[in-house]
Amino acid sequence: MAHALPRPTPLPGPPSGDDAAPAAAVGATIRAVPSVAREVAAPVETQHAAQPEPVAAPATPPRRRRSAEQGPGVREQKRQETRARIVDAAAELFAERGFDAVSVLEIARRAGVVEKTVFNHFPVKEGLVFDADPPMRAALLDAVRRRPAGESVSAAAGSFVVGAVSLLGSPEAASGVRRMARIIRGSRTLQAREREILGELTDALAALIAEETGARRGQVEPWLAAHAVLGLYASLLELARDRVLAGVHGPELAAELRRQGRRGLSLLQFGLAGYAKSR
Repeated sequence: MAHALPRPTPLPGPPSGDDAAPAAAVGATIRAVPSVAREVAAPVETQHAAQPEPVAAPATPPRRRRSAEQGPGVREQKRQETRARIVDAAAELFAERGFDAVSVLEIARRAGVVEKTVFNHFPVKEGLVFDADPPMRAALLDAVRRRPAGESVSAAAGSFVVGAVSLLGSPEAASGVRRMARIIRGSRTLQAREREILGELTDALAALIAEETGARRGQVEPWLAAHAVLGLYASLLELARDRVLAGVHGPELAAELRRQGRRGLSLLQFGLAGYAKSR
């Protein structure tokens, strides 16, 4: 949504199996900030210097020839390596001192790049923690679009949310969730951005529901249903953070999240009419 985190893979659809665990490790909405040490390939110039050109080499300037040999694929790889160094450096610094206390210039220096390079990859500092377009959006909407005939939006979207958040109890997720919880809860800036992301997800789901149902402008039902689903997601995410920070993880955490998720999903399915009646 930092430091010893596994680098998550994109979440293209509803989570299933082991491949979904890394993505869900950050609650699907949040891209964990990894700090796993990685070796960066030696610059092409260094490799070229270690292997001198033979005397009969063509007269083409070495730099231009190397550029042609690299092609788009190598350039993209180097760009991704630079991006990874920036993210790793940010993760280390955020873990050490918190998000708000770390400057972009400090991140650049630790990553071995100039400040402008950081902004080229991440126009805003919060982008080092949160995806501008979280994978959760496409996955959630896809779960709704693919639901079988007769299944409600709340059942499809709610089930997806419960399944995704339950994966926060996977062994791969424990360290990442704990560290992300500390970073986000230690920064009002990140908390505000997370609320914005949840609002954007709510708007996207509500728009899809309105489109499917042909709701007129101003009808409250699509927005109420979307808010309920994302409210369940936010509640489970905060529960996961609370429990991980309290030392609960693994199967115990996953079971608790599934249990609480099913309770919340039941409430979504059967309504609030019988809930919290006055005695």
